[in-house]
Amino acid sequence: MTEDTGIAGDEYDAKAGRELAWRAQTVGLAALDMDDAELLHGWRSDPVTAHEFGIWPRSLTALRERIERDSDNDDRDDYLVLLPDGTPVGHIALSGQNLVNGTAQVELMLDPRHRGNGHGTDALDALVDLAFGELPMHRLTAETHTENAPALAVLAKSGFVREGVSRSACLHRGRRYDLAVLSLLRPEWEGLNRPRAWDASVGVRRPPV
Repeated sequence: MTEDTGIAGDEYDAKAGRELAWRAQTVGLAALDMDDAELLHGWRSDPVTAHEFGIWPRSLTALRERIERDSDNDDRDDYLVLLPDGTPVGHIALSGQNLVNGTAQVELMLDPRHRGNGHGTDALDALVDLAFGELPMHRLTAETHTENAPALAVLAKSGFVREGVSRSACLHRGRRYDLAVLSLLRPEWEGLNRPRAWDASVGVRRPPV
């Protein structure tokens, strides 16, 4: 589901009429749409990303169909992660939203060319602030295979606690992997000593033509 947060930012693409749905200190989140399919397809086709996420190659058409299907799904929100100059650097989602129990799962994928700069942590912090600051979430979870060190590091920086392992839960490239299960609870988020997304002063600008 998508809530009107009242913090819509500057357009990053005037021709597409793209606006921010949410902003943070160094990145902005714009709602994902069909025109982003080719961009996401390129990221998902990267061998390192495919290994870290345990995904297999799919056609661009299939990805477009998935984005269209997910856009009508009331229990998830998908966003493109944008830098202040409008450069897209990743995809992040809040999926499996259950407003009765106050639970949801976070998903994050970064452009391989923009890793190691803190963008993943900033984007995840922004999504977490959306979940706890604007939505009635109490528990967020994340899963990744236990050898995905970059993802585990980003989750830890954002306050997620590793609470267990689902043994041999993922099949990828003919091998079974364990999945690390991490979570962040509302009281833990409230205790984090960092600026909130709504205190952001950096907006995403239109890229130069």
